[in-house]
Amino acid sequence: MRDFSYFRAASTEEASRATLDAGTMLLAGGTTLLDLAKCGVFEPDTLVDITHLAGLGDITVDANGATIGALAKMEEVADHPGVKAAFPAVAQSLSLAASPQLRNMATVGGNLLQRTRCPYFRDPGAFPACNKRSPGSGCSAIGGVTRNHAVLGTSRACIAVNPGDLAVALVAFDAYVEMGRRRVAIEDFYMLPGETPDWETVLKKGEIITGISIPASMAAKNSTYLKVRDRQSYEFAAASAAVGIEFEADGQTVRDIRVALGGVATKPWRARTVEQALVGTVLNVDAVEKASRLSMEDAVSHGGNRYKIELAPRVVARAILTMGGLA
Repeated sequence: MRDFSYFRAASTEEASRATLDAGTMLLAGGTTLLDLAKCGVFEPDTLVDITHLAGLGDITVDANGATIGALAKMEEVADHPGVKAAFPAVAQSLSLAASPQLRNMATVGGNLLQRTRCPYFRDPGAFPACNKRSPGSGCSAIGGVTRNHAVLGTSRACIAVNPGDLAVALVAFDAYVEMGRRRVAIEDFYMLPGETPDWETVLKKGEIITGISIPASMAAKNSTYLKVRDRQSYEFAAASAAVGIEFEADGQTVRDIRVALGGVATKPWRARTVEQALVGTVLNVDAVEKASRLSMEDAVSHGGNRYKIELAPRVVARAILTMGGLA
């Protein structure tokens, strides 16, 4: 890790201006930054400290929804009574992420910007070819070990999976990313790799995430986050699903259903075909399992990750059946 300069920003505006300079990075929780600096992926010239900026750590939940400051700690949000009551899938997605030590350090803004855990991306010494790290160099993962790689949203330039849990729940419930003067639906915040996998989000130079807003809904209130992984703690998802359901007055017919997938795509993945298949229906096991298979209709495997095409629909079905009282 090379030497760098340190600058303590006095305001969000000052921090934003500082990021216009090449080689400048923001310091919040620092959990991803430090990790990738050690790997040689990040080599910042200047770190801009924003940890102390007032107002960016606030959490507010009311009848309209939730507003969460970018500097709020993951653990604080996961344990917030209002978030747990109105957005249980959001709280669960955070509780199931990382370790307690990291959750007490990492911020939600930084969590949304965490980088892929693709081992080819994170080891520049052994694998110089990585289009995310060095545009145009190639993708070492294609043709390599792919067990943890994406099957949805891939391109010939990149098959790295998005590692987020929180972002999956936020995509399911139509959250927005606040960036000072601009706000973007979180589903549009993340970009597909295409030919430019180094462009992961629509965040521009000079912009910083200031917060997240989540509109209230009955589907969000009646929701869950199911994560399947190789071990029970401190592990990224092999497949995950955020599911929320609102029923009609009869308590059986689906009025609104939200489904998003994690661990299987290059960005947090909204499964709208599953939603469309189940709206207006009375849930039963056969219908849910059939609809859940639609989540993988565009999936492409690369050898070792083929199992995800079978696993993900089962995770989706289990989450839906659980929320429907059928599991």
